[in-house]
Parts: sequence; structure tokens; C-alpha cells
Amino acid sequence: MESIKPARIVKEALERAVDKVTDLVTPPIPGAPGSAPPAVAEPTEPQEPLPRKADQASPDTRTATGAETGAGHEAREQQGAYLTTSSGTRLHDTDHSLKAGARGPTLLQDHHLREKITHFDHERIPERVVHARGAGVHGVFVGYGTAGPVCKSAFLREGETTPVFVRFSTVVGSRGSADTVRDTRGFAAKFYTTEGNFDLVGNNIPVFFIQDGIKFPDIIHAAKPHPDREIPQAQSAHDTFWDFVSLHTEATHHVLWSMSDRAVPRSYRMMEGFGVHTFRLVNVEGETSLVKFHWKPRLGVHSLAWEEAQLLSGVDPDFHRRDLFDAIEAGAFPQWELGIQVFPDTPEQIFEGVDLLDPTKIVPEELAPVQPVGVLTLNRNTTNYFAETEQVAFHVGHLVPGIDVTDDPLLHARLFSYIDTQLSRLGGPNFNQIPVNRPHAPVNDLLRDGAHQHAVHAGVAPYKPNTLDGGCPFQAGADMGAYVEVAAPVAAAVKERKSPASFEDHFSQPRLFYRSLSPVERQHVIAAFTFELGKCYEKVIKERQLQVLANVDTELCAAVAAGLGLPAPGSTVPLPEVTPSAALSQLGKRWPTDGRVIGIVVDADDDASLAGVDTLRQAITDAGMTPLVIAARGGELADGLIVQRTFLTARSVEFDALLLAAAPPPAPDAIPRLAAVDPRVVVMIQETHRHAKAIGAWSGAATALTEAGIGTDDIGVVVGEDSAEVFTEVLDLLAGHRSWERFAVPAG
Repeated sequence: MESIKPARIVKEALERAVDKVTDLVTPPIPGAPGSAPPAVAEPTEPQEPLPRKADQASPDTRTATGAETGAGHEAREQQGAYLTTSSGTRLHDTDHSLKAGARGPTLLQDHHLREKITHFDHERIPERVVHARGAGVHGVFVGYGTAGPVCKSAFLREGETTPVFVRFSTVVGSRGSADTVRDTRGFAAKFYTTEGNFDLVGNNIPVFFIQDGIKFPDIIHAAKPHPDREIPQAQSAHDTFWDFVSLHTEATHHVLWSMSDRAVPRSYRMMEGFGVHTFRLVNVEGETSLVKFHWKPRLGVHSLAWEEAQLLSGVDPDFHRRDLFDAIEAGAFPQWELGIQVFPDTPEQIFEGVDLLDPTKIVPEELAPVQPVGVLTLNRNTTNYFAETEQVAFHVGHLVPGIDVTDDPLLHARLFSYIDTQLSRLGGPNFNQIPVNRPHAPVNDLLRDGAHQHAVHAGVAPYKPNTLDGGCPFQAGADMGAYVEVAAPVAAAVKERKSPASFEDHFSQPRLFYRSLSPVERQHVIAAFTFELGKCYEKVIKERQLQVLANVDTELCAAVAAGLGLPAPGSTVPLPEVTPSAALSQLGKRWPTDGRVIGIVVDADDDASLAGVDTLRQAITDAGMTPLVIAARGGELADGLIVQRTFLTARSVEFDALLLAAAPPPAPDAIPRLAAVDPRVVVMIQETHRHAKAIGAWSGAATALTEAGIGTDDIGVVVGEDSAEVFTEVLDLLAGHRSWERFAVPAG
């Protein structure tokens, strides 16, 4: 593929398409709930609804058939200064039902009560069986033009700007579960292209548990809470999950990824995405190639420490969605490059020994480099979670010219399942007419009626061919942008329920993944297996899974077995030599620090320690990060410094680095108070250190490190006299995400 100039292409396209983004004015600390500060007293003077916040957007105001309306986003928002019924009648009271006297029974004729309660009773629709807990945002995709040799899709052309809606999610948990559980994450993108909607519905793990979609209900039933007690929620640390995966060893590769740090991302903004399957691309000459899609985050791939993930599930179960929304509100727009691995479209559909139709396999990037074809920028939050994030309907069958499917048996089951799911969740066949799902291309589909029909169809002949409607709509040829399936040959074969022999290798790729990790990442995998299997009740399930691990790696099996107090079995298959792939490790690189959160501990009663903190806050903000001042009490301190967190409300897991401007003594609400430094600050420092994050201190604040039992010359700890110099060194440490060198790792 030809060389690219992505910076120029993206800059020009974004300037044309999202000028309003550059005008975004946000508060210095994101997270304000409304677009204007509230008054202390309830307002009594009628006024029109407040505008949405500057960081918010909603779906384009298209008609149900894809036409532009010319109306602004506010056209779909609430109108008028007065409360009304859903049909527009003004109301004078919504706090009291209509009664026969003040103490009498409620009257059936109270139409407002009936409407209000009935609508409330039907506010919820069935949540997704999987990917129920999600967060959605708006963005734009800009093509580089480099995909031209292999794909004719319009949205990939140079400088082509396409609106996008992206939904991130966890898989197993319900809508009320926590963000930071150990789980696979969904990464689904809806491209509103000029040729129709294209949905790239992927995950943050490039392989799947199963090879054939007929097993999908089984793996989900196994991973979900036990049906008798409905526990545990949003976890795989239980018997039914490990019973299934230890019996279906095709799941081993995905299990290794799930037990790695990839399953607890630091942020959605620092998470890779994968299309999982192999797709077929078609260029303008009709030539085909096979590809795998990759999303590469600009901020690098970064994960939480397992203890952080557990703490966050209690301290802030909304951590990932809050991080995403706050970053966008602060103007630290997340970006990913979309890349493709390209393979010849041969009859065997095998590349370098890897069966491209097997969704449990990857092709190492050393064998097929990921070639960037465009960049995604997420720049607007949703205006209404239900209308957009909850009602967005993705479908792997939403394809555009230039992109086709292959014979992956898991993909084929998804082609059936997704549309069937939307019919159930969204109440009927017209789910694509919901605003967030409406295409930006003209629609003339001959589909009629059905629940929730928004279009008003004209004409009398909803069939083809016809003469009564002048023959309209007409069929388009391939030269007019019509979608034409690739005429791929279908092998002559007998009908049978089997998989090809190439699907039978369940262990070599998990071994490749494990041996590609750094020593500290391997320790995390060992700890994850030990934790998860330690939660299982049945000893036989633990023993069976240890046998699976023995067929992956002797070191891994022995370490997990030791943690479980069980003997380590020997391998039942030869352990192949593998060449590690650097792309599979998250560590050893340097990344931008945009959107990081820096905690600054101050002493509210020591004006001297506050000197220069406001200047430091500004330096952090100028570096594209968010500073949060932490003190014993809230409110305003000396020199107008505003406190964002108190020792009571702050926890280390919220910060990417911790700066100490003071060693504050115990506050009045501290327990115990017989210490030199507030014990909550000590815990915060200890956790930050244990999670391998950078710590900086200046002047007398170093005594807080000593109180926490941390050496001032420890790796990743910066101590000095000047706050600016300390911050500069901490900023350099942040580019590497964490200081894992702080801890010794057993050789292996």
C-alpha cells in the first residue's frame, strides 16, 4: 500500500467537518452535570429549556428515509418553557393526583396520572443479553486514502469525513454491573457513510471463545451468573465458566487474553479494538483481498492493576464511562487509527499456516503488518443515554460496497443473531428508523408498516417491478454504487456438522501469546488464573483447567498449580517453539499523556505549601491533563485555590500520578489521629506506589513518603525542591504508563 500523510489529511478534514469542535469551551474540571450553574432557590420565572452542554451532540436530524431536514440538533429536544402532556397540553400541577377531596380516593379520570405512570411503567426495554453495560459517544472518521488498492468503500477515500457513533461495553454483566470487571470489552462503531451504514462490531480481544456460532448460547450461559442464585455478577470466576472452557479447549486462546491485563483496561481510550473475523475487501477493479480490522489507540494500550480494578468496582463502578465522557468534555478527544492486515484471497484462505476462517486465531503483526487506513476521533458526548446508547442497533450485516463477509462459521451465526436481537429489544422491524440508527444515505426500501413506523410512505406499489409508481424504486448496477456480493466459489461438499482439521490446534497460539508477554505481564496472568480458579468450588474443574494450562506453558501451569495447592500435571501435547510477537505486549513503549488525571495533595491550613500550586495546576492543564486538588476539606483555599477532592472522597485509583505539595497532619475526621500524616493520605500514597504509578514530592512533603514506608529514591518516585522540575520528571514517567521496574519479577 502507498505511503500516507495522515496528519495533513486528518487536519484538513477535521477543519472542514468539525470546526465547532475547536470552539468548544469547557470548564477546567470536567463533570459539571448541567450546562449552567444552578441557583440555590428553585427558579420561578419561566424560561426556555437550557441548551445542551458544549460537549454533547445527538444524531443528525434526518428523516426516517435518510433525508437531511436542515433542522438543528435542538429540533428534537424538549420545547417551550411550560410543562405539558405528551400531546402538548399545558399542566398546572404534576405533584398531586386528582382526588375526590384532599383525603379522598384517586379518580380514574386523571388522564395526566395515567399517562405519566403508564409511560414510566414502560420506560425500560429488554437489556442486551450480552454487552448490556455500555457507553456511547459521537465522533468522525477520516479516511487516509491508502485502502484504495484493496477496497473501494467511499468512507476510506482520502479526506472523506464520515460521522460515527461508537459504543464501548462489557460482555457478561448486566446494565447495573461495574465497568472495571475482568471481561472482554465490546468496541462497536457505526459509520454513517454516503453509501449506507457500515457497522464494525468488534471487541478489545482479537479472538473469540468459540469457533462455531452454534456454541454461542452455551458460552454465554456458562459465563453468566449461576441460574439458581444469579451470582456472581459480571465475573468469570465461577464453576460454570471454567467447566465450559476446560472442556472446550478451543477457548484457551481467548482465556489467556482474558486472564491478561487486556481484560482490565485503564480506559476505553487506551484499548485496542479488533474486528475478530476475517473479512473480504473488493477494489474498483473487482479484485478481492482478505483482511482483519484493527483499532490502534493513539494513547497506547494501558491497563489497570488488578487491585485497582477491584477497588474501582466499589469506589467508582462507572469509572470507564466517566473517564470517557470527562476526557471528551475536557477536549482530550480520544483517537484510534483504523488499520488492516491484508492477506491474499486464496482458495485455502490460510496465511502462514493460520486458518483465516478460525476466529480463535490471530496472524502476528510481524507476519502481516497492520496498515493504517484512517483515523477515528471521538469528540461529542451523547445528549440522552437511552435514545442513543441504549437504542443504537449494530449488525455485522450492515455492509457497504467494498466490504463483504467470509465463511467464518461464527460470523455467519452473528449475521442471523443480530437482526433477530433488534426485533426483540426494539419492538419491531423499524429499528433502523430510530434517530441514532438512521442512515445518512437515501432510503427507498419497499418495506412497509410495522410497529413504530416513522416514515410516511407515498405511492401505491410497494413491490418490484411496478408501473403504477413509475417503476420506482429502480435497481442500481455495480457501477452506480450498488452492493454486490463477491461471487466467491462454494466448494462442492456433503452436508455435515464438522469443522476443518485446521481448527483443531487449540494451544500453539495461546502459547505464542503468553511467551510474547513481558515478565510482569506473565505474573499478572498467573495471578488472574490463580484468583479465578481459586473462586471455583469443584476441585475437578481446577484440575481439568490445569491440564489445559500444561498444554500451553509449563511455567504458567506450575505457578498456578502452586497457588491453588494442587500438583502440576504434565503436558499431553508437544509444546512448540514460538517466536514472540512484540505487538502482543502492552509494555516497553512511550505514549501521549492526553487526558491523564493528576492528584495534588495540599495542606489546607499551610499557606506556604499552597504557593505555586495554582501555577502547577495550569501547567498540568496546558499539558492536556486534568489536575485535581486534594485537601482535608472542600471549598476555596488561599489564593483562590479550589479543592476538587477531600481526603474522605479521594482514592488513588482515580489518579494516574500523585503529586505531594505537603505532608498534611491528620484532619479532624481522620481515624486514627495519632500520626504525623493523615492516614488516608498515607493509604493513597501506598496504593499509588503499589500500583506502579509515578509519585512526585517537593519541599517538606517528602516526609509523607517516609511515613508511608516508601524510599525517596525508589524507582518512579521524584523528590525535589522545585514543583515545576518535579512535575517535568513525573510527566516523563507518565509516557511509559507505569514504573513496573519498581518490583522484582521472578525469572522465567
